[in-house]
Amino acid sequence: MIAYAGAFTTVFRDELAKDWWGKCVEYKIPCSEKFSLNGIMGDPVKLQMWKTQNLPSDSFSLDNAIIVTKSRRWPLCIDPQTQANRWIKSMERENNVDVIKFNDPNYMRRLENALEFGVPLILEHDQTEIEPAINPVLLKQFIKKGSMCTIRLGDKTLNYSMNFRFYITTKQRNPHYLPELTTKVTLINFMITFEGLKDQLLAEVVALERRELQQKKEDLVKERALMEAEQAKLEDRILNEISRSTNILQDESAVKVLQDSKALSKTITAKQEVAKKTEAEIDEAREQYLPVAEKSSKIFFCITDLANIDPMYQYSLVFFVTQFQQSIDNSRKDEDTPIEQRTLDINNFFTYSIYSNICRSLFEKDKLLFSFLLTVRLEELQNNINPEEFRFLLTGGIALDEKYGTPPASWVTDKMWGEICRLSKLGNFEGFNKDFTERIGEFKMLYDSPRPHEEKLPGKWAEMDSMQKMLILRTIRPDKLIPAAQAFISEKLGKEFVEAPRFDLEAVYKDSTSVTPLIFVLSPGADPFENLKKFATGLGKTLRFESLGQGRGEKAKQLINNAKDDGTWVLLQNCHLATSWMPELEKLCEDILANSRKINRDFRLWLTSYPSDKFPVSVLQNGVKMTNEAPKGLKNNLRKSLNINPINDPEFFNTCKKDFEFKKLIFGLIFFNAVIQERRKYGPLGWNIPYEFTESDLRISVRQLEMFIDQYPAKVPFEALRYLTGECNFGGRVTDDKDRRLILTLLDDYYTEAIFDKDYKFSPSGIYYSPEPSSELRDYEAYVDTFPLNPAPEVYGFHDNADITKDIGETNLLLTSVMLTQSAASGGMEKTFEETMNEIAASILSDFPQPFDMQKAEEKYPVCYEESMNTVLTQELNRFNILLDAISTSLADLQKALKGEVLLSQELEECMNSLFDLSLIHICRCRRYAVCRSRWSPYH
Repeated sequence: MIAYAGAFTTVFRDELAKDWWGKCVEYKIPCSEKFSLNGIMGDPVKLQMWKTQNLPSDSFSLDNAIIVTKSRRWPLCIDPQTQANRWIKSMERENNVDVIKFNDPNYMRRLENALEFGVPLILEHDQTEIEPAINPVLLKQFIKKGSMCTIRLGDKTLNYSMNFRFYITTKQRNPHYLPELTTKVTLINFMITFEGLKDQLLAEVVALERRELQQKKEDLVKERALMEAEQAKLEDRILNEISRSTNILQDESAVKVLQDSKALSKTITAKQEVAKKTEAEIDEAREQYLPVAEKSSKIFFCITDLANIDPMYQYSLVFFVTQFQQSIDNSRKDEDTPIEQRTLDINNFFTYSIYSNICRSLFEKDKLLFSFLLTVRLEELQNNINPEEFRFLLTGGIALDEKYGTPPASWVTDKMWGEICRLSKLGNFEGFNKDFTERIGEFKMLYDSPRPHEEKLPGKWAEMDSMQKMLILRTIRPDKLIPAAQAFISEKLGKEFVEAPRFDLEAVYKDSTSVTPLIFVLSPGADPFENLKKFATGLGKTLRFESLGQGRGEKAKQLINNAKDDGTWVLLQNCHLATSWMPELEKLCEDILANSRKINRDFRLWLTSYPSDKFPVSVLQNGVKMTNEAPKGLKNNLRKSLNINPINDPEFFNTCKKDFEFKKLIFGLIFFNAVIQERRKYGPLGWNIPYEFTESDLRISVRQLEMFIDQYPAKVPFEALRYLTGECNFGGRVTDDKDRRLILTLLDDYYTEAIFDKDYKFSPSGIYYSPEPSSELRDYEAYVDTFPLNPAPEVYGFHDNADITKDIGETNLLLTSVMLTQSAASGGMEKTFEETMNEIAASILSDFPQPFDMQKAEEKYPVCYEESMNTVLTQELNRFNILLDAISTSLADLQKALKGEVLLSQELEECMNSLFDLSLIHICRCRRYAVCRSRWSPYH
C-alpha cells in the first residue's frame, strides 16, 4: 500500500485493499476484519499532532501523511490545492524547512547545504521532468564510511546528514510522469477529498459564527494530542524501569515510578474521558452548520472540474475559502435568526457570490455550462439526480448490436427511435417506447411545436420532473435542450443563475490587492486596453504597459520592479506569446507575495493572455481572472453596449445638439452591433466568413454619429453615416462581397429616417424598436430587460427554422463540455467501467468493416487523364484503410490493456476516455483523418 498505492484515489485504494483482503482470506493468511492504514501504522500521538499542523482530518489525508513519512523513497505529492505543501511546511517549521524551485538561480547551493546540515527541503516543481542533477538525491546514493555518510552531487562530494528529508510537490492536477521518474520516488495523490474539505469549511463557518465553540474545539484537539503524548512517555518510562530493574518488587525507586505513573495515568484517563464527552457535545453543536459545509464543498469540486474545459480555469483553495469567509461576513445576519434559517441564508448568499465571481472569468460559451453543472452537483447532493438518467442525457445511451425495428412514423428517424428505445430501458421510463407508439399523434404535436420545452408532455409523462423532461426532449427535439436546461436551472437555483452578471471592472479592482495579479483572459476581437486605461485615469493612477514577445522580458521585469516601489500600475500584454518567460513571471509574482509588506499598496499587476497551458498555474490560482468578450445573446449584448465608453458618459450622452435624433439613432446603432454579432452563431447562414467585430468598431461609430449630427443639424447625413459605419468601421473587417452587401442592407434598417417614427419596429414581431429618448441610461436598460432571453430568429432576419442548426450545435457543445467534467467512474452504469469499455470495444470489432482491396480499386478506377477523380478516390480509400487499421489496432490494444496484458499508455487512455464518451474522434485526429465531430460518426 505504501510503495504502490499512493498515486490512486481513495475509492481505488479501498478496492485494492478489499481485493487483497479477499486473497488473504482465500489463502487463509491471518488478517484483520477491516484494513486501515492509519489504524495499523499510524501513531495516535503523531496523527493528533498532524491535525494541528494543517493536515485535513479525513482518513485519506491521514493515510497520505503516513505514506509520506514511512516510504523508503522520497515522496512526490500531487498537490493541486497545496494541502500537502502547507502541512509539510507546518510540520517541519521547527527544523527550518527550506523551499526551492529549479528556476531559482542558487537552488543547487541550497540543496547542498540541506544535505550537509540535515535541513528538510521542499522542491516545488510543476513540470513532468526532474533535473538529472538531483538523481543521486532521489536514488539516495550515499556512501557510508564508518560513522560518516557522503554523497556525490555533480562534481562535488558532500557530507550527507541522515536527518535530511526531501519532499517534492506539484500543482498539476493530472501529471503524466515517465517510468524513469516514478521508479525513483513515491507518488502520492494529495488531491483534496470531499470529506476533508467539508471538515475544513465546517471549522471556518463555526469559527465565524460561534468563535468560542471553534476555539474550544481546537483547544481540545491540542489538549488530547498533548495528553496522548504524555501517556506514551509514561508507557516508555515504565518499560524502561522494567527492563532496567532485575527484581522490580525489591526496587523501591522502580515501585515509586510505577505508582506515580499509575496515578498520573488515572488523571490523564479521567481528563480524556471528560475531553471526549465535551468534544462530542461541541461536535453536536457544530453539526447544525453541516449543510453549509456540505453544499460549499460540492460547489468547490464543481469549480475545479472547469479546468478540464480550459487550462485558464484554475482556482485555488485559498481563493475559495476567502470567498467563503467573505460571504459569511456579508450575508444578512440577525441575532434572533434561527440556525436553520441562518444556514439557508449563508448557502444562498455564498452560492450566488461564488457564481458571480467565477462567471466573470469564464468565456460566454461556458457560463451556462457552469450554471448547469452547479445545479446538477447541488441536486446530486440532495440525491435528486439519477446517475443512469444523467448519463443518458449526456450520451443518448450506448448502442451496441441491438436492433430496434422500424420507427412507428415517417417523421421518426432511426437515430431518434434508437434513443427512445434505449431510454425505455431506464427504470422511470419503462414502456416509453410503447406509449410513444400509441400516442404518436400527441408526440407529433410536441415534435412540431416551436417551443416544445414549454409544452406539457402527453399522458403520464407530464408528471416527470424538469430533469426527466430533458431526457425526453433529448430524444425528440434535441435542439431545444438549451432552453430546457435554462428552465431547469431557474427552477432549482433561480433565474439569476441563467443571466450572468455584467462585467464590472471596478468590482474586480476592489477584490484585488497589491499582491494579486489581475488577468484578462482574451478572446478573438477582445482588447481591454482602452477600458483599463480609462479606468486608471479615472482613479488617478499611472498605467505603464509592455507587449510581451521575444526579448521584451527584461523590460517587463524592470517595469514591475519600479512599479512595486512607486505604486503605479503595470500591464503586460499577450503573455501567451512569451511562454519561455512565464517561469520568470511566476517567480516575480511569488516574490511579490512573499514580500507583501514591502510592496506599495497602490501597485497592481495586470496581465492579458489567450488561453494557454503554458501559463503558470500558481499565477492563475492566486490571481483575479476576467474575460472581456462580447456577451452571448441579444439582451446581454445590448446591456454591455449601453455601458461602454463613451455611451455611459452622461456628458457625451446628453450634450448633442439634436438630442431626439441622436438618441434614436444611437440605440439603433447598438442594436445593429448586437445583431451582426449574434448572426455569427448561425454559421454560414449568418456570415459566409465569421468576422470578429470589436468594441472599438462600435465606439468609433458612436463618436462619428455624434460629430455628424452636431455638424449637420439641418438634416442627418445618413449616406455619410452608412458609408463610414457600414463600409469603413464595421465593414472594414468584411472581405466577402456578399457579406459586405448584407451588412449594408442590415444597416439600412437602423440608419433610416423611419426610425424617428413612433410606430417603426426593427422586426415583424413588434417587440424591438428604438425607445423614446431619455437622459438616463437606466431607462434604456429597463427597456432592454423586457426582451426575451432567447429571441426568435426573425429579429436577425431569419426564418424560424434557422434556429434548428444553431440550437443543435449549442446542445452538442453543452453536452460535450459537461462530459469533459465527468469522471469515468462517476457512476450511472450497472457494470464496472472496465467491463463496459471491453464490451463496447468487442461490439465494434465484431461488426468492423474489412479494408478496401486497393489492387481491385486501382484496376477498376485506373489513373487516366479523362477521369481525374479516380486519383482522388484511390487516395481516399488508402487513407480510409489507414483509419480502419488505426481503429482496430487501438481497440485490440485497449482490450489487452484492460486485461493487464499491455501497458495502458497515455494515447490508449485518451482513446478509452473518448470511447467512454461514445466518440472515436481521438483516433481519427491522431491519424489526421478529417471527420465531423458528432458521436460515432467515424464508425458509422
